[in-house]
Amino acid sequence: MRIAYVSIDPGIPVFGTKGASVHVQEVVRELLARGHEVTVWTTRRGDRPPADLAGLPVVELPMTAPEEAGPASGAEDAERRERAQRRASDEVVRRLLADGVDLVYERYSLFSTVLARLHEAAATPGVLEVNAPLVDEQRAHRLLVDEAGALAALRAQTGAAAATVCVSEPVRRWVLARTGAARVSTVPNGVDVRRIVPAPPGPGVPVVVFVGTLKPWHGVEDLLRAASLAREPWRLRIIGDGPRRAGLEELAGRLVLRVDFRGPVAPEDVPAHLAGAAIGAAPYPRTDDEDDQYFSPLKVYEYLAAGLPVVASRTGQLPEVLEGLGVLVPPSDPAALAAAI
Repeated sequence: MRIAYVSIDPGIPVFGTKGASVHVQEVVRELLARGHEVTVWTTRRGDRPPADLAGLPVVELPMTAPEEAGPASGAEDAERRERAQRRASDEVVRRLLADGVDLVYERYSLFSTVLARLHEAAATPGVLEVNAPLVDEQRAHRLLVDEAGALAALRAQTGAAAATVCVSEPVRRWVLARTGAARVSTVPNGVDVRRIVPAPPGPGVPVVVFVGTLKPWHGVEDLLRAASLAREPWRLRIIGDGPRRAGLEELAGRLVLRVDFRGPVAPEDVPAHLAGAAIGAAPYPRTDDEDDQYFSPLKVYEYLAAGLPVVASRTGQLPEVLEGLGVLVPPSDPAALAAAI
């Protein structure tokens, strides 16, 4: 079967280091392993292709048209970005209608209607994968100009999809509330246990490891504060990069902590960086609404595949995932986190 894997989100490089990039690659691997012919359509290819996907056909579409080049800020910049996403969606539709495809597998992104329009024009079946409530995220953390247009695109996509697959129950509830779609199910994330295998902890002081993009909603500040409160010595290893890194390094300095910041790591290299660790940490912070904890955290599955006990916040899906496999603590409680570790 000829499958078009579509991701119009400019924040997700196909060949990148963030969790979303790992997810894209793993889904593509499974489709290929089942004998399908897969072409990825994206607005951001990335520059770190793993060896086994080096020959994967990837069509990268530019996000900025020549006539819109130039400086902008605020609402103007957001509006420009939204138009660019729509143009990218239009171009994918045009090319796929010309080339033909048997199935569209689309990772939900704002303003894309590729799946819906292929279904309408050519009766092409499609699967929509929803990983996050993107409309709410964009409104809360960035800037969303055309919210009505974004919601209309989501309704079109879910209405046309043969199946809409969500990574968690909160995401599924969000989709149902916004669209009323009938064919919506939950399939939590997982991990390739061939890629990550258990390894014994290293000698000496235990190492606590965190893997992820360094953003506020990952709670790494609480992990640093927990390290400063530890009654027994342990070292902290942070794998990943992001906008909070400089602030975290500054906080580590103020707390007089020696933290091993590893920076961005290619997915195929993550096992080597997990090796020697004793505990995996997922210190998600407290939020006002439990449905804000909508994630299905890849890091936790990677820790478990590596044979690590996990210390995590009691929030979202984590109590269900970690039953019998880890220690849960109240979110945003560095003292409890330190004691559990």
